[in-house]
Amino acid sequence: MEWKSDVEGRRWSSVLKMASVLVLGVVSARIASAQTATAESGPADAKTGSEEYRTFYLTNLTEPRDANDIVTDLRNMLPKARCYYLASQGAISMRGSQEDIALVQKVLADMDRTRKVYRLTYTITEMDGSKAMGTQHVALVVATGGKSNMKQGSRVPIVTGGVDAGSSTANSQVQYVDVGLNIEASVEGSADGLQLRSKVEQSSMADEKSGIGAQDPVIRQTKLEGVSTLTPGKPMVLGSLDIPGTTRHEEIEVVSELVR
Repeated sequence: MEWKSDVEGRRWSSVLKMASVLVLGVVSARIASAQTATAESGPADAKTGSEEYRTFYLTNLTEPRDANDIVTDLRNMLPKARCYYLASQGAISMRGSQEDIALVQKVLADMDRTRKVYRLTYTITEMDGSKAMGTQHVALVVATGGKSNMKQGSRVPIVTGGVDAGSSTANSQVQYVDVGLNIEASVEGSADGLQLRSKVEQSSMADEKSGIGAQDPVIRQTKLEGVSTLTPGKPMVLGSLDIPGTTRHEEIEVVSELVR
């Protein structure tokens, strides 16, 4: 009986030793895993702690649209950095790592450049057959990415009438219509040349009268709108238009010249 008890005691002792070894192995594995996780998270924490703040002032791209495009570009390239545009200061403020700030400096050096400025000379010629009846020149100075507008003419009053509901007295009102020449131009640089988006409107009072009323004039209007690719110094005809009821027609030509 005593021999059997001694054997069982040694057996339980062996079982306890094996259980202790297993427990120590699990604990050691967990400690090693925790140490590995700490070692891996260390550089990330250090990188987060090394973030810097920097302000970049734009010197050439003053249009809000251009600045917003750059900020969007930076946010797409640097998802971990934080970039904001301050329109009142013309500046971009950002917070990120040293590598992010170095990349932003390079991007701004490539993008924030002085714009080229062009002089656009529009020539509007009225022809009667092959004979020039009159020529008008209009020159606009436009920077790439910008827009310029010129308007010349008169504001013609048009009387609109009505009857007051409380009396038979006519209640007349006057509206004004712009009559003359209106040119709007914007330019963009491209690989093939200078891309011009232009709109030319010309209107005048016609000799005939409206059948609605003696106070209502008839306004003749010509409008040309389109996109063209120009070579600096080389004229381009934008369009030609016949004047109804006559043998005359108008030609619209433009030439670009680099100013700076």
